[in-house]
Amino acid sequence: MQIQHNLRGGRTVVSEHNGARIVTAGRGNGYVQHAYVTRGGRSYYSRTYYDHGAYRVGIYRGYNYGGHQYYGYYPGSWYHPGFYGWAYQPWGSPVSWGIGMGGWGWGGSPWYGFYGGYFSPYPVYASPAFWLTDYVIAANLQNAYASQSAANSDPGAGYDQGPSNYGDGGGQAANSAPVTLTPEVKQAIAEEVKAQLAADQQQSSGGQAQAPAPANGEVPPALDPARRTFVVDDSITVVSDGQECELTGGDVITRLTDTPDADQNVTASVSASKRTDCGAGKQVTVSVEDLQEMHNHFEEQLNNGMKALAEKQGTGGLPKAPDTATTTSDVPPPPPDTNAAKDLTDQQAAADQAETQAKQQTAGGPGGGL
Repeated sequence: MQIQHNLRGGRTVVSEHNGARIVTAGRGNGYVQHAYVTRGGRSYYSRTYYDHGAYRVGIYRGYNYGGHQYYGYYPGSWYHPGFYGWAYQPWGSPVSWGIGMGGWGWGGSPWYGFYGGYFSPYPVYASPAFWLTDYVIAANLQNAYASQSAANSDPGAGYDQGPSNYGDGGGQAANSAPVTLTPEVKQAIAEEVKAQLAADQQQSSGGQAQAPAPANGEVPPALDPARRTFVVDDSITVVSDGQECELTGGDVITRLTDTPDADQNVTASVSASKRTDCGAGKQVTVSVEDLQEMHNHFEEQLNNGMKALAEKQGTGGLPKAPDTATTTSDVPPPPPDTNAAKDLTDQQAAADQAETQAKQQTAGGPGGGL
């Protein structure tokens, strides 16, 4: 069992037991992962997420690289190739899609007001890829706001809600200019969206060859030299200049190195951040596992965005798309593991006990009171 506390008091617990990988990121939520099927010599896993009474299930593909195991998101269905191509190509003329009920529907939403100084949607969309870019960024910020709200009834607790800083902890802005997600950073995210759409189109066409893995194993998507921009999906603790600092959902980092060190960490540069301790321009050390989970979340959100785009195409000024039908992938989604809630609760109890014992042992050591 691995127990890690972040800088804001949150706890992540990871354990492997009887073939199950169990990860809790807070009371009442997390996931349980089991081996599922093997296709073409590749292993696939079912992952059941449980969040305060709700289940959802996903498929993850195993990557053994450098003697370490990583897990990549794998869609349970694909759109037909023409829809991916339509989402990739520019529209004939830019499309206006506002934040009101006729568009995104964000107007008046607490999360949008809270992060309004950081994130601004495009005024018009030249192609579906930019629409999807705003969808992915917004989804991360909504999740970040919801997570903060769940951790504290005051969503601004520990965060400076002023326009110049989002969460320096002490309520004092450490920079004089507003923290914003710049057009350059958004463009980098849009390029990642386009690259993923092209990869999905190839996969849906059956055009991805099953090449044998190299001697060091198959490179996971998080280390693909062609993919360098990552949107942070959840609060994580990283190291910059020998000091720990925190990245939060909706921040953006750029991976600089391709080869992990002995601790399975790589170097990244912070492209956009709502906090000043991990401000833009800083170099940070981040684990490959955290990067892979960012990419997994990105793929899942992009898949959700494609579903929303398929439902809205042809309405509200959006051009009509070609065939939006789907085909079940070669690895169909498994049913949810309804024991996940109990497994997560049991793991939290075991982690509580382990930490209590560790404190008692520390107190009973040299100079201790026991």
